[in-house]
Amino acid sequence: MSRVRYTRRLPAVALAAGLALAVSACGGGSTNTAAPEASASSAQLDPNADLSKQSITISVWPGYTPEDLVKRVKDRLKTELKITLHDTNEIIMGKLTTGADTGLDVAFVSGQYAQALNEAGLLEPLHPELIPNLSNLYPEAKELAYDKGNVFSVPYTWGTTGICYRSDLVKTPPTSWNDILDPPADAKKKVTMMTTERWLALPAIKALGLSVNTRSDEDLAKVKAKLLEAKPNVFYDDVTFGDRLKTGEAVMVEAWDGWCPTTEKNIEFMVPKEGSDLWADTMVVLKSSKNKEAAHAFINFILDPEIHGWAAENILYKVPNKAAMDALPAKLKEENVPLQMTPSQLLAGESIIDLGEDSAKFTRLQTEVKAAQ
Repeated sequence: MSRVRYTRRLPAVALAAGLALAVSACGGGSTNTAAPEASASSAQLDPNADLSKQSITISVWPGYTPEDLVKRVKDRLKTELKITLHDTNEIIMGKLTTGADTGLDVAFVSGQYAQALNEAGLLEPLHPELIPNLSNLYPEAKELAYDKGNVFSVPYTWGTTGICYRSDLVKTPPTSWNDILDPPADAKKKVTMMTTERWLALPAIKALGLSVNTRSDEDLAKVKAKLLEAKPNVFYDDVTFGDRLKTGEAVMVEAWDGWCPTTEKNIEFMVPKEGSDLWADTMVVLKSSKNKEAAHAFINFILDPEIHGWAAENILYKVPNKAAMDALPAKLKEENVPLQMTPSQLLAGESIIDLGEDSAKFTRLQTEVKAAQ
């Protein structure tokens, strides 16, 4: 079983500003996620198309799909598959928003980035009749704020963020984001937080009772003050916080649920009482694709319980596929507490959406907090 570390959410500040401008020109940042007018004339697709005459190219994060995916697709769909890789959302967004023909048919991006691409008119609205395996998804998978009804994206994985901690090294188990922001004396300098823009802000935002999608300058000023107050007591770590827990260098860390190594003795995960986020990684079809039938067939193939279940079993992220989650080995769920979270529990978190030009406010917040002495 592999446990790959992903950097897909790490920020690229210059690109974030450019993307915000590009998307805002197309109405970006709205919470209305219906397909734009430019998408109304979407392609008329042939449900009986000969897929052997089409080929598809996808872009996905390293290690995020089975190693033999190319062969599986060829065997099942008779379609040639080419896989290209991107390490971060920002890298693939940079490719997709230049106006150049990327040759891509399907891209894996996080939810708020799918929203931005849709609002920029770059996505093909989904044709549900070509994706019958959508029926395998939980009903809650249609309630994600960035794309209600799965109009232009299909969720691949989903989860939340919380506190991962060493139960044998903390005197009192954490219950609040304030346990990270203002740790007890014996835990100071043994706590990590993430610097990825939206997740750097998350603990302070929730501790203050605010929305993860706030655009308010007044709110963000309060968030900044709280983060600066916390800074002397924490380390910043977006990648190796689980390893720090294992060695005891850290006793509490801000963590995405699938990254909390709960299979290790004395390591536990919890969602603070103030609540948290709901993140999702999605599959989208590019409007520029010349192989749209095969692209939809590929997404339908991924939603097969055996294929989709691979992600939960190998990278330990929950998938919004009821049939796939029901088929997971009971021992795997028992050993990995985050896999036990129900869709309704996840939906209690607040979906992260694209904020258009206002995304730059979180970029500025991150820059100022990191630079502060």
